[in-house]
Amino acid sequence: MGKFDKYKIDLKGMQADFCQYEFVLDNQFFADIDGPEVQKGKVKVVLVVKRTSRAFELDFQTEGIVWVPCDRCLDDMEQPIASTDKLFVKFGTEYAEEGDNLIVIPEDEGVINVAWFMYEFVALAIPMKHVHAPGKCNKEMSRKLSKHLRTTPDDEDAFAEDDVEEESGERVETPIDPRWNELKKILDNN
Repeated sequence: MGKFDKYKIDLKGMQADFCQYEFVLDNQFFADIDGPEVQKGKVKVVLVVKRTSRAFELDFQTEGIVWVPCDRCLDDMEQPIASTDKLFVKFGTEYAEEGDNLIVIPEDEGVINVAWFMYEFVALAIPMKHVHAPGKCNKEMSRKLSKHLRTTPDDEDAFAEDDVEEESGERVETPIDPRWNELKKILDNN
């Protein structure tokens, strides 16, 4: 039995017009699939398979947590994810992907393995930017990075937070790097 045999759906042998499957994607799943975006997580996937007159409709409900590196400090952080995805499968002579969500599988086999599709849906549900909540980043890494972001030696930790609220409740913006102002002048001249 292979690592991903439990993710095979026998469409040809499907007796009812509607079937539901539940999968839990854990650290072992992500290690086995060896994808670049996600290495750890705990994600529940509910798959509903419906037979239509011309194809099979696979509806994936994905919800859980994955661990990804923080964009600022590179420490692992929990990233909640949730998505709803749809895949259409029809029978043909050989395997083919006809578009973003239409898969053709050989009719003589009649089986589709959904492991890689579930991994892709999880990876696509991760936001482009993933950072810890303010104050939760690795303090040592934040200090090291802030040294490289300073424009003068007297600058405070410019990396810790983008905007800070003073005690009076007013928002105080952190100073902008003067190099950006020079670049804006070039843009304004054009």
